[in-house]
Amino acid sequence: MSVQVNLEKNFISAVVYAHNEEARIAGFLKMLKTELEKHFGHYEIIVVNDDSDDNTADEIRKAAAEFENSVVSILKMSYYQGLELSMNAGKKLAIGDYVYEFDSLDMNYEPEQIFAVYQHALKGYDIVSAVPQGKRKLSSRFFYMIFNHFSNVQYKLETENFRVLSRRAINRIESSSTAIPYRKAIYANCGLKYDKVMYPQKACQSRKGKEDSRYRSQVAVESLILHTNVAYKVSTALTVLMMAVTLFALIYTVVVFLTGHPVAGWTTMMLVMSFGFFGMFAILSIVIRYLSIILDLNYSKKRAVFESIEKISK
Repeated sequence: MSVQVNLEKNFISAVVYAHNEEARIAGFLKMLKTELEKHFGHYEIIVVNDDSDDNTADEIRKAAAEFENSVVSILKMSYYQGLELSMNAGKKLAIGDYVYEFDSLDMNYEPEQIFAVYQHALKGYDIVSAVPQGKRKLSSRFFYMIFNHFSNVQYKLETENFRVLSRRAINRIESSSTAIPYRKAIYANCGLKYDKVMYPQKACQSRKGKEDSRYRSQVAVESLILHTNVAYKVSTALTVLMMAVTLFALIYTVVVFLTGHPVAGWTTMMLVMSFGFFGMFAILSIVIRYLSIILDLNYSKKRAVFESIEKISK
């Protein structure tokens, strides 16, 4: 006698990022298809092929050919555009009530965690991330420490492997920003309920090429500039330091003039240079603050955010 399984009614989209993943993509898609089929009545899988120069696309087609009653789409990027732009493109193509984002094929979690994250979202969260427990890379720990300290995001960021977003969250994010340079920062500050599901991290082989590493470093720097005030604080500190050095040079010039025998014209030249540099650094501090306000208005405070609207009628 067969056991009737009650499948979830929500339509699920799973967006998977792949760049030169011919060795792992087929196995990952088979695992993902099994998990989705086990719990959901309707789903689709979208693989974003970020201009792979190996046989990634062929491996996707071979795996999809073996799937029954499944919809698998391949979104081929015209050229290498990196994780953020590629996943944004895949998310725009997704039509699900809930959308999974798999930024990496690193399987350092048990497959059951995929459904566990969705179940947690049903408790009232629009965005739920899967966060591994255990040691993080030193570079990742340093980045998130700096980011969380100097940013004004509503929720603190951590290393994530995948996440699920409700359709409401996707619509909110799409309407609030036309440019999303760093998705995680936007998600954590969109005003909707956000939570994390911790899972015990298991050993797995991570594969990141030089191209991916360079891209991630670039995104890290740009994110710190756009979503935190690190650049403003560093620039301001350097400006104040240079103004202090200039002021010291001004005082030194006056002292030498009063107590020594400077070369003719030296005092005048030093006074002009000191006043000139002091004024230049003062103007620079104003420009830095002006740019900081522009960035803040465009990325941090572009629109008022709210969690929900409650109507009460009598």
